[in-house]
Amino acid sequence: MPDAVGLGARDSNADQVAEPLATSATRLTRLLGTNHDRAEAPDKQAVPVTPGGKASDGTRADAGALAGAEECEEAPDVSLEALGSVVTTTEASPGTVVHGSPAGTPAGPMSGTSPDRAAPGTGSGPDIPVERLEDPENSATERGTGRPGVAEKTLEQALPSVLADGPPKVLAELTRAPRRSRAVRRDGLRRMGIATGLVALLAVVFCAVQVLRPLPGPALVMTGAPSYTIAGAPLAPAWPGEGEAAAEVEGVGSLGTYGDQKPIPTGSMAKVMTAYVVLQDHPLKNGDDGPVIAVDAQTAKESTAPGESTAVVAEGQRFTERQMLQLMLIPSGNNIARLLSRWDAGSDAAFLGRMSGAARQLGMNDTTYTDPSGLDAGTRSTAVDQIRLARAAMQDPTFSAVVAMPRVTIAGVGQIDNNNTDLVDPGVIGIKTGSTSAAGGNLMWAAQQTVGGSKQLILGVVMAQHSAGASDYGLAKALAVSQKLISQVRKALTCTTVVHRGDVVGYLDDGLGGRAPVVAGADLTEIGWPGQSTQLTLSAPVTGLPHRAKAGTTVSTIALRTGQAAGTEVPVVLQHDMTTPGLSQRIAHLR
Repeated sequence: MPDAVGLGARDSNADQVAEPLATSATRLTRLLGTNHDRAEAPDKQAVPVTPGGKASDGTRADAGALAGAEECEEAPDVSLEALGSVVTTTEASPGTVVHGSPAGTPAGPMSGTSPDRAAPGTGSGPDIPVERLEDPENSATERGTGRPGVAEKTLEQALPSVLADGPPKVLAELTRAPRRSRAVRRDGLRRMGIATGLVALLAVVFCAVQVLRPLPGPALVMTGAPSYTIAGAPLAPAWPGEGEAAAEVEGVGSLGTYGDQKPIPTGSMAKVMTAYVVLQDHPLKNGDDGPVIAVDAQTAKESTAPGESTAVVAEGQRFTERQMLQLMLIPSGNNIARLLSRWDAGSDAAFLGRMSGAARQLGMNDTTYTDPSGLDAGTRSTAVDQIRLARAAMQDPTFSAVVAMPRVTIAGVGQIDNNNTDLVDPGVIGIKTGSTSAAGGNLMWAAQQTVGGSKQLILGVVMAQHSAGASDYGLAKALAVSQKLISQVRKALTCTTVVHRGDVVGYLDDGLGGRAPVVAGADLTEIGWPGQSTQLTLSAPVTGLPHRAKAGTTVSTIALRTGQAAGTEVPVVLQHDMTTPGLSQRIAHLR
C-alpha cells in the first residue's frame, strides 16, 4: 500500500508557504470532497486498497480515491499552524487502526487515504500507538495470497470547520490579525491622556520659571579690530653707537632702548633727583619763590673746589628756594646740591635715604644714590630708570620752568648760562647734563612737538658717551647724539584717525539674543610714529549696562593704549533704541 502523506505541525512564516499554498489547498479540497461524499453513504463499507489498485476483496478500487491518494503523496509539505491540526507521516502495516481521536468524534471510512493518518488536532505530540484488528473473514490467509493477514480499517474523524469552508477561509485564517480587546484600547487611551496632561503641566511650570527668573546682565562685545598700526615705514631711532639710551613720547609710548641697561655712573643727572625730593618736601605753587635759605660756610668754601662744577656764592648770602634750584640745575653747582640736602633733611646721609626711597617709589630698581650731586661714581643708574625720573620731575611746574631756562641772572651772582646747549634748538625744553671722568658725557633731555593740535612731550636719556682727550668728558658728544634723536622723533610724530564718529565698534548683547549696535560718539585719533601699534579697548561703565535705553545713550568708551601708556578715548553710544526682552525671548532663554 502506498505510504500516506501526513500534514504535520511545523513552525514556518506565511511567506514561506505562500507559493505552495494554493496548490496544496486545491488538492486538499479535492481529497476532502471525496471523503465527504463517502461519509454520506453509510451503507457503503470502506474497502482497503492494495498497492496494485485493487480492493482487498479483489475488486477494482475507485479511480477518484486512487487519484486522491496520489495527490496526497505528491502534495508539498506545507505548515498550516493556523488550522490547529497536525499532519504527520507514519507507516503502518495493513489492518492497523489509529487511536488518538478526540473523544466523541465520529469515525467512518475514508477512501483514498492512508490507514495510518492521524486525526486533525492531535498536534505534534508523542507517537500514537496503533493496534491491529483481525478480519474474521480473512484470518487464515490474505485474499489472493496464501499468507495469513489482517484486515485494514480506517478511523474517520471530523474535519475542522476551516477546512470544510474551503481555501478562501484557510487564507483568511492565515492572514487574520489578532483583535485587541476593548479593555486594552481603553487602557492605552487612559495612559495617553495621563502622559499628555503631565507634559502640559511641565510646559506651564517651565514657562513660569523662565518668565520670573532674573534677566541676564548685558554684555558689551567689540566687533572691530583690536589693534591699529600707523601706516608708513617703521621708525628706526638714531641711537648712539655706545653707552645706553632710551626715549619715549609721554602718554603715547616708548620709542625703544639702546644698550645693556646696566647701572652706570650718572654724573650730575643725580641733581634731578635732588630737586625732585626738595620739591616733594617743599613744593612751590602759583609761581612762589619759596622760603629763604642762607649760604653757610661749607657751601661758600666748596664754591672754589677744583675738579667739579660749582656756583660761586659767599657765606651769609640769602637766596630763595627757587633761586637755589636755579643755582643747582643751570650751572650744575655741586656745592648748592649739598646745601639743599642739609637744609631739607638735616644731613647728607638722611637726604640720601630720602633719595633712595623716592627711587623705589618711581620703580627705579636699578638705581643707587651715594651723594646728592652725582660727583661720586657710586651713584649709578640706567637710561630706562632715568626716563622714569624725568617723567616724574617734568610734571612739577617749578622744576620744568627752571630746567627750560638757557640762562638766568641772579642778584649777587650775575648771569649764569645753562650747560645744556641743546636748549637753543627748536623744541628742546631741558632738562639736565652730567659729565665726569667715570660717567662720560650724559644728557637727560625733554622736547615738545605740536601734533593734532596738542603738544606732545618727548623724553630721552643718553649716557656714557666718551671722547678721547676731550676736556668735557664727552658731554658735547652726548649733546650731539641727543639733538639728532630729538629732531628725528619730532619729524616722525603724526596724528591719524583710527575710528571715525558714527563707526560701529561693537554691540550690546542683552543675553537673550537681542543685539543693539554701538558706535563711536566722536573721532578717535592716535598720535604716534609710522609702524607704531596700539591696542583698542572697549570698556563698560562702572554703573553697569542697561537693558533698555534710547539711541545716543552713552554705554561705554573706546580707548587707545600702547604698552603701559594710556592714550585718548571717546564715548561709545547706542546706534538705535534698546528695548527690554519680550516674553518669547525670556521663555526661549536657556542659559
